Amino acid sequence: MSTSAKTSPTWAILSLITNGVLFLAVILLIWRQQDVTAFLANILPNHVNANASSQPTPELGNRHKLSYQQWVDILKQEAKVVAEKRPTHLTILAGDSLSLWFPPELLPENRNWLNQGISGENSTGLLKRLELFDRTQPETIFVMIGINDLIQGYDDEIILNNHRQIMRYLRKVHPQIQIVIQSILPHAGEEATWEGREKLLNIPNSRILKLNQQLKTLATKEGVKYLNLHPLFVNNQGNLRPEFSTDGLHLNPQGYLVWSSALQLYSQMELEDQ
Repeated sequence: MSTSAKTSPTWAILSLITNGVLFLAVILLIWRQQDVTAFLANILPNHVNANASSQPTPELGNRHKLSYQQWVDILKQEAKVVAEKRPTHLTILAGDSLSLWFPPELLPENRNWLNQGISGENSTGLLKRLELFDRTQPETIFVMIGINDLIQGYDDEIILNNHRQIMRYLRKVHPQIQIVIQSILPHAGEEATWEGREKLLNIPNSRILKLNQQLKTLATKEGVKYLNLHPLFVNNQGNLRPEFSTDGLHLNPQGYLVWSSALQLYSQMELEDQ
């Protein structure tokens, strides 16, 4: 299919109709200035509660008590198994707790997923452990990292430089695949209930927006893809929509369904036809 055909309104409409619930991501872009809670309540699967913002952060059992090195060792072993089995259509999620807690049942079903997220991870840590999945043969790697850098007080230049090195490393080791840098999500500001709320309040969401713009420019320069999720999750005040979050920082099932729909739609419109 030609580029012009792919970007035509007719093609886009047909794609949305064909893919059913995948139109959610686009609808949210159009309706982001409005209250979509009632709309979501009517169309989300039964296992996704429209009032899920009151739900607790997903439980990880004993894993939640692991040290950072123990997490790394587990992810290394999981990547090793995947490298040996070589599943088809392998896609990697690399990042922090937002990736870590992505419910497996909400991930797009047309791919095999390897989750390489660690709670509390920053861009420096991710850069150092990219080699864990060197031997895997993914089709796509989705990266989301940076919010913990901001919480931990790192300058934007450090975050951008680490992203640059992440992009270059992945392009060198996996030259034939699609690498997608995802935007940093906003936080809920004054409405946040996360235990580190005061740290969040020291990070203006306008700073995150500007950093995302710089990430987009950097991704283009480095020859990788950029997926801007930010507009899907932001409200009129520029903050994370409370109906998509458990505590103003982490996502609830409703938020993950939005993210999943965006991944599915983006993959079909930007990746699979190339």
